[in-house]
Amino acid sequence: MKRILLYSLITWIAGFALDAAPLPSVGEVAKLGRIGGIEIEVAVQSPSTQDTPLQIICLFEYTEGDIFISPPALPKELNGMVHVDEALKGLITNLRRTNRFEGKLLETLLIIPPSGSIAAKKLLLIGLGNRKDFNANIMRLVGVVGMREALRMGVSSYSHASDIKDAGIDSPTGEVTGNVIKGAIEAFLTQSFLKKRQASAPLTVTKVTLLSGPAYFEDSQKGIIKVIDFYQKDLSSKDLR
Repeated sequence: MKRILLYSLITWIAGFALDAAPLPSVGEVAKLGRIGGIEIEVAVQSPSTQDTPLQIICLFEYTEGDIFISPPALPKELNGMVHVDEALKGLITNLRRTNRFEGKLLETLLIIPPSGSIAAKKLLLIGLGNRKDFNANIMRLVGVVGMREALRMGVSSYSHASDIKDAGIDSPTGEVTGNVIKGAIEAFLTQSFLKKRQASAPLTVTKVTLLSGPAYFEDSQKGIIKVIDFYQKDLSSKDLR
C-alpha cells in the first residue's frame, strides 16, 4: 500500500512538472494585435537594454532605498528600474533624492541618455504619485500621457515599463498593463480625430511595446488582449479605424 501511495505521489509530481510551462526567455516577444494602425506587443526585456526611440519608465515619489531594498522591491537581477539607474550611474536616484524629479502623479521628465548607457534614444520618466495611494486605474492616465508625449516627440515607436513591482508594490498585472494600453489607445484615437479635422500634426507612432518580467509575461498579455478585443469591437461600430 505504501509503495502504491509513493508511486502515485511521484507520478503526480512528475505530471505537475511536465504541465508547468517554462518561463519565457529574455527577448521573447508576443505580438498581440493592431488598433487604429498601432501594433501592440509585449516583450520580456529590461528597460535598460530595450532598443527603442523612446523608453518610458514610471516612478513613485521617492523614499530612501525604495527600488533597492528587497523585499519588498524585486531582487536586483529582476529589477529593471535598478538596471536603468545603474546604467545611468545613479542619475535616476540623484534626480529623485534631490527632488529634481519628485514623482508626483503624471509629472514628466525627458532625459537624453549619455552614449553607452542605456539602449533607448530617449528616456521619459512619468510620476506615479504617493505609493500609498496607488491603484491600477492610475495607469490609464499614465498610458494617455505616454502616448501623447510620444506623438509630440514624433517617434515611430516606444516601449513602456510600469516598474510598479520593481518598487515593491503588489499590483494586478493584467489590469495594470491593460489600463496602460487602454490609455495609449484613447490618446491615439483622440489625436486621430484631430488629424481628420486638420487640427493635428501627422501621427507617427506605429508600435507600442509593453515590457514585462518573465513571471508576468502571460498575465500582461491577457490584460492587453482584453483591451484590444474591446476596442476592435467598439471601433467597428464607430468607423474610427
